[in-house]
Amino acid sequence: MVFWTVTALIAFSAALLLAMIIIRAREQGEPAAAYDLRVYRQQLREVGKDLARGVINEGDAERIRTEISRRILAADAQLQKRKGGHVQPRALSLGFAIATALLVTGGTLGLYWQLGAPGYGDLGLETRIQLAGERAENRPSQAEAEAEVAALPKPQVEEGYVKLVEQLRKTAGQRENDAQGQALLAQHEANLGNFKPAYEAKANYIRLAEGQVNARDFTELAELKIMAAGGHVSPEAQTDLQKARAIDPAHGPARYYWGLMLGQIGRPDLAYREWAATLRDGPADAPWIKGIQGQIEEMAFRAGVEYQPIPPGGGTAPALPGPSTEEMSSASELSPEEQQEMIRGMVTRLSDRLATEGGSAEEWARLIGALSVLGETDRARTVYDEARGAFAADAEALALLDTIAAQAGIAE
Repeated sequence: MVFWTVTALIAFSAALLLAMIIIRAREQGEPAAAYDLRVYRQQLREVGKDLARGVINEGDAERIRTEISRRILAADAQLQKRKGGHVQPRALSLGFAIATALLVTGGTLGLYWQLGAPGYGDLGLETRIQLAGERAENRPSQAEAEAEVAALPKPQVEEGYVKLVEQLRKTAGQRENDAQGQALLAQHEANLGNFKPAYEAKANYIRLAEGQVNARDFTELAELKIMAAGGHVSPEAQTDLQKARAIDPAHGPARYYWGLMLGQIGRPDLAYREWAATLRDGPADAPWIKGIQGQIEEMAFRAGVEYQPIPPGGGTAPALPGPSTEEMSSASELSPEEQQEMIRGMVTRLSDRLATEGGSAEEWARLIGALSVLGETDRARTVYDEARGAFAADAEALALLDTIAAQAGIAE
């Protein structure tokens, strides 16, 4: 209430002052007839001077005086008529000023009510980052988000296909330890729009595969959860994305959904950077590239960035270091223990390089996220503290590190 009172008084005072200035200028403005009178009288004096110098004769002077006198009488009559009909009392002027001030004040407050944010104070960068971290921690869980989603329309499929899926569902239920059966069930449940059963089957497949999974599997699990939640990236889906990014930092679909999550928790600046880098890496015909292109301009607007179209696959920004294609293809052939060791080896190499050669804030953030996924919370916290010291003078880098730390649950 105090805010509205102070705002209304300020707006009313400014509008009233402006109205009074306009009225005073109108009241003090000189009529055109008064100006004409001064000109005509000056012309009469000039006629006498011209006659004395011999420029004109007496007859011409008399005719000119007569014409000027006629004009003087007409201007004077017009001036007297204006003065006689000028009945604008000061009270009327004051009433006009108050009415104008009320109109301007009411219109201003009305516009602010529609377009502004009453009661929402100005927020500095540090406060906004803190709020984004709180929003990430307090956002709806997967179950809560699903409970709020209205029933989605089911795709039109043939009746025979539905019966086949029902049979597959029954068979997979009887053979709960069949990883491939769970993978097929996840795919076909998703085709029918049954996203919750689909991600449950996908989770069973990952569990039964005993480590023989890749970034694509975790991203698909996250995607099914996001679709079941109506587009909301829940903490559970975020965890799956973190696992995918730890295995393959360059995995396009995971990067797309990661940017989507950052935008939802109030960090469009980080989301724009993630999507911009993903666009540059391409490839241009990838489905996740199309998804980014349809939303990145709005994300740039939210981030306060003047958007310039980014050619997909342009490669104008260097890709962050990650496992090579050969390493990723060979990872699927390793045992679960060997695959886990491979991931730890990549994390160790990145950690050693950052400790000896340094690196970008994105690389430090990636290391923090990877360590948290591996369950090495204490080590992730140590790296986070070290990174904050290295980028103490870079507010943008600190914002990135703080956000990753909040998501990893290691922020103070």
